Amino acid sequence: MDRAELGKRVYAASHVTGRFKLRSGAYSDQYFDKYGFESDPELLREIGDALVQLVPEGTELLAGLELGGVPLATVASQRTGMPVVFVRKEAKDYGTCKQVEGADPSGRRVLVVEDVVTSGGAILDALPPLRAAGAEIVAAICAIDREAGAGEALASAGVPLHAVFTMSALLEAAGE
Repeated sequence: MDRAELGKRVYAASHVTGRFKLRSGAYSDQYFDKYGFESDPELLREIGDALVQLVPEGTELLAGLELGGVPLATVASQRTGMPVVFVRKEAKDYGTCKQVEGADPSGRRVLVVEDVVTSGGAILDALPPLRAAGAEIVAAICAIDREAGAGEALASAGVPLHAVFTMSALLEAAGE
């Protein structure tokens, strides 16, 4: 399937209108609901395949962010054979009490995987615990970049961002 057709399907599965408060605190009349594409096994696989094309050479480990980055990182792990870690928003207060779960990131080149990014805040929040666990962050990838400053914010933190789709590309694919 070509990228434009995939974009139409992602748009149809996830685009909703209304008044939405984003994680960044900003409000938008357009929202991309990750559950719309992450709950469809075929669409999730196809997005995973597109994400895999963005994995930088030399990446050793994928890091899926709670919650939307987890299914994407898992699919990308299946497609690449790379191990994965899962980054919680905060350490749990039971069991292992870890914020970074799964494979050991220490001394490894790690790629952060996220679903939809606006300001990049969730990725920026995940950098300190990953780095504290010994990860070398090489980049971040996402399914959708809303083009609202995430790329610039992450670049300032030394983390390039690559997206399968930008918001404008999805709107264009849908004919809007």
